[in-house]
Amino acid sequence: MQRRDFDFELPPELIAQHPVTPRSASRLLRIAGGDGALEDLRFTDLPRLTRPGDLLVFNDTRVVPARLRATKDTGGAVELLLERVLGPRTVLVQVRSSKPLRPAHRLALPGGAQARLLERRGDLFVLELSSEPLALFETWGETPLPPYIERAPRPEDRERYQTIYARAPGAVAAPTAGLHFDEALLRELEGRGVERAFVTLHVGAGTFQPMRSERIEEHRMHAEYVEVAVAACDAIVATRARGGRVIAVGTTVVRSLETAAAASARAQIVAPFVGETDLFIRPGHRFRVVDALITNFHLPQSTLLMLCAAFVGRETLLEAYEHAVRSGYRFFSYGDACFMTPAAGALLA
Repeated sequence: MQRRDFDFELPPELIAQHPVTPRSASRLLRIAGGDGALEDLRFTDLPRLTRPGDLLVFNDTRVVPARLRATKDTGGAVELLLERVLGPRTVLVQVRSSKPLRPAHRLALPGGAQARLLERRGDLFVLELSSEPLALFETWGETPLPPYIERAPRPEDRERYQTIYARAPGAVAAPTAGLHFDEALLRELEGRGVERAFVTLHVGAGTFQPMRSERIEEHRMHAEYVEVAVAACDAIVATRARGGRVIAVGTTVVRSLETAAAASARAQIVAPFVGETDLFIRPGHRFRVVDALITNFHLPQSTLLMLCAAFVGRETLLEAYEHAVRSGYRFFSYGDACFMTPAAGALLA
């Protein structure tokens, strides 16, 4: 398939620049993959789309203030965007500067810390820091708002660009489907008999990089750290045994669970998994674990849009996006959400 097969027209004014208050006040578009039916809802309507015995699976990664200002020893300004912590003193970063970063350059960082370049890995750089990476970024970093949010980060973004259940620091972008959940909504879902489980996928900055190949089969995903623990696997097995559905809260959960399922020797049963994933889910993928998906609206021609197309059907998805544009839904990270059920043939029989 071609990248242009996943394009759509999006008026810039529909790109959300600020979150809504409260979190659950956003809109929700139900998309039925079976017949393409659409229903305009509020996110607070989510409980009525669930059934007692269903399982919501969340990504509990915590966003790091991943944007850091630095200065070359020549005086030039540099912006670092953390991709991943590699070790006790090493990080993988994106670098923005007027001139390329060279091995001889040393960087002065806030708080008296320093960095030196160890190697280049494609578009990314490995730096050695003089202090512990997460502590440095937590103290001096800025909230890494996506490039389509055309404003400077504000103090409130540190809390709002973070899910209320965030636990494990390491992401440089929020698992945005989870931003809609507040304590009141979680209590209502629990009272309805909907259970919850957690996985961890540390979202990397590569999630915002455009696809460069025209044929989507030629695209290679950036690897991201994933942890699917025994507790999550047990909850999924128990849910299937009682006839409940596994509902993924976000595309990162889908990739986590499908990665863990692919590592399992038993079809349709997920196994514990710790490691990296570069799984690219696109049309033709058969889902082993996920029965429904909650997700935000995604960028044209993006890998996240292709994942959703694999789940609900490409034509159904693009028709739903046309409806969302006409109806004034808010797009991307601080925008509205969808509740998707799969197209015929999307699940592994």
